[in-house]
Amino acid sequence: MKNSFQKVGRTAKALAASAIVFLYSTVPAYAQLISPADQPGRLAEATGGEGSFRNLILTFLNFFLGFLGLLAVVMVIYGGILYVTAAGEQDKLDKGKKIIMYAVVGIVIILLAFALVNTILGGLGAGQD
Repeated sequence: MKNSFQKVGRTAKALAASAIVFLYSTVPAYAQLISPADQPGRLAEATGGEGSFRNLILTFLNFFLGFLGLLAVVMVIYGGILYVTAAGEQDKLDKGKKIIMYAVVGIVIILLAFALVNTILGGLGAGQD
């Protein structure tokens, strides 16, 4: 049991590090989007209808979290298939149970992140639109 918690901890640390690297690697790209020749009124035209940077970030994060949710659901299905087709093999049963458990934990974390992101970013711009 202790070993599985260590694996979850290592996986969480790796995901957090990947997210940080991803976010910091995209920051210079945002600086290149704005130049003195740009017209702020054309922001909605350039971003597919999003009129503010906050809405653009919110749309991107919702898409990303939706993709992660889809991936977690696929993992639940995969774990279920392993569990059903185990035919009495204990190692396949255990592997299927673990995959399902980790995927459900992932879905809960994704839903909490979705709620947190939408609450914070939605509350920041409540009076600005």
